[in-house]
Amino acid sequence: MSVAPLTGNLSLNPFTFAPLTLGCLKPLGWLEDQMQLMSNGLAGHEHDFYPVVSDSTWLGGSTEYSVLNEGIPYWLNGLVPLAYGLDDDWLKSQTAEVVDYILDHQQSDGWLGPEAPADRDIWGRFPLCLGLMQLVEAEPSTALRVLPALHHFVSLMHRMLAENVGYEEFWGRVRYPDMIITLQWLYEKHPGNSSYMLLETMSLLNQRGLRWDNYYTRGQFIFKDLDTLQYPITDKSPVFPHVHAVNAAQGMKAGAAIYRFNNDASLLDSTRNGVNWTLAFHGDPAGSITGDERESGQAPNRGSELCTAVETMYSLSYLYQAMGDSQFADRCERAAFNALPVMFTDDLWAHQYLAVPNQPFTYPLSGPNPFWNTGDQSIQYGISPNYPCCTINMPQGLPKFLANSFVQVGKNGIGHALLSPARVNTTLPSGTHVALSCNTTYPFGNTLYYTFTASAPFTLNLRVPSWATLYEIIASSHSDSSSKTYDFSSSSVLPNPHTGMLTLDLLQTGTVEYKLHTALRTEDRGNATIAIYHGPLLYALDVGYADTLISNSNASSSAVNISQAANNIPPQAHDHIIINTKPWNIAIDPSTLAYHTSSAASVNGNLPNPIWAYEAPPSYITAQGCAIEWGIEKGLPAPPPKEGHRTCIGDVKEVVLRPYGSLKVHMAVLPT
Repeated sequence: MSVAPLTGNLSLNPFTFAPLTLGCLKPLGWLEDQMQLMSNGLAGHEHDFYPVVSDSTWLGGSTEYSVLNEGIPYWLNGLVPLAYGLDDDWLKSQTAEVVDYILDHQQSDGWLGPEAPADRDIWGRFPLCLGLMQLVEAEPSTALRVLPALHHFVSLMHRMLAENVGYEEFWGRVRYPDMIITLQWLYEKHPGNSSYMLLETMSLLNQRGLRWDNYYTRGQFIFKDLDTLQYPITDKSPVFPHVHAVNAAQGMKAGAAIYRFNNDASLLDSTRNGVNWTLAFHGDPAGSITGDERESGQAPNRGSELCTAVETMYSLSYLYQAMGDSQFADRCERAAFNALPVMFTDDLWAHQYLAVPNQPFTYPLSGPNPFWNTGDQSIQYGISPNYPCCTINMPQGLPKFLANSFVQVGKNGIGHALLSPARVNTTLPSGTHVALSCNTTYPFGNTLYYTFTASAPFTLNLRVPSWATLYEIIASSHSDSSSKTYDFSSSSVLPNPHTGMLTLDLLQTGTVEYKLHTALRTEDRGNATIAIYHGPLLYALDVGYADTLISNSNASSSAVNISQAANNIPPQAHDHIIINTKPWNIAIDPSTLAYHTSSAASVNGNLPNPIWAYEAPPSYITAQGCAIEWGIEKGLPAPPPKEGHRTCIGDVKEVVLRPYGSLKVHMAVLPT
């Protein structure tokens, strides 16, 4: 076949902010606590007992939940950054064992995976290659084995794409940006003698794929609630690959990845449209995409998948690095601090398949449910509710957030892109070595305190979130012969209008105190309902909390029967039934909202661990509210009553709202 010629400069367009090497960042504070809970919880133990991992066909076993064979690839893509973010030898040994087996069993023509030639589909290799890429970054000694295996596979994939085989399933044809990221990493860092083939493979993935830039146009994008369309969108509809919510999350980064090699700047504006439209018309208040599993507008009784949350976070962090738009970092933080934590129990041994904004109870539903095609267990917390993909894909969420929290700025700068407690130890392209720590309770408090040492002067770049009403910086740095200080606020120094970054020129050692100020704000969710925020945190109505554990012998999903491994399931693993103990059918008066916080939110505060437990965060909001007539529809609260049909049926009382991520049962979209 003939391949369209590549045009333009054969150097890839640079990132606005280059990513740092995996492993040079380590979590601190509450972020370290949460990642350690992941290691101690379900994510760290799947290798021991969860059949999709422990008995995977990739490892000579017999268990898969899908013909796509994506289980081990998903798992590796998350376990590598978790293992090296924590510097956890136990987790590293798990990834090493799996990678060694996969490489030892690479097929003679280069294929990675258990499939026979007639059954091959390349999609499952995309997350696998991301995992292998991260492994080489974090553990350079693995390059001797991993890089030849990757190049051998890419050579085969190039031939398959040229012959138009193994790329028929639509999953890979919309999720190809993930593979392009690995190919670009190889091209820039480890090209071998394959530079042109790597470029051509990127081009073939794009040409053979289903184009996101075509969908992100006013004539193609679906702005309406898909349930209201005259002709229903089914899984057979031509547009379905673009409106499956996980695909939509992964596809948001397509234009930026493709632009790097084809130089078509229109893809950047297309990407901005895609992100803005997707989250404006199909986004949930927690920062993810509503889709159960197909996009479904913004009704507060519809669900958002855990896979969607982690893929949304990864795409948005990538987009901030690639394009530099400050909104991408803002949106990534919203998903990381709201959509992600609400879907896990406090100990991170159980998760949901779907989270629903208005969800005052979580248990198996019966009869018709409000979701497009997910089952009765979708909102239950468990080992593997509804479908296994989220169980094995969820570990990437926080570890990749950590890995992308700091970035390289130019040749001699560090940038704090995604605000959180962490430390970085790296050598910049200029040769300057920087060791920097950020101690903070953010997002529970809004002061960040940095300490650093460097081998030479460098720049520190701090992102100002769009919700900040004021910021203050006090910095002091020193060298052997001089000193430099900063003391300013937003009234005197403005951030870069595109990236949101403030730049400080610092000497070799010193401190920076960065204070953000904000106010309560509400966002309209339609039908005279609101979502309530303070900083990056969404607040939801506290409806009380009563948790009943279910024997783990009942743990199962529609695709994998976990009870077959019941004897090996750790005793900490349970399914849960959680119900409200307070009224949920509340309308509030937004003029009475008041924010409260405690000293635990200060930069030196002692946050509880786990921080996302009920009543653990140090802040809450009060308001005046009353119960109204509000019914149940298909097992969950119906959409709120229409404006004008809301009458108090009880006394007006003070109600409490808490950070959404800490309320496993909650009401986040409230009528006024």
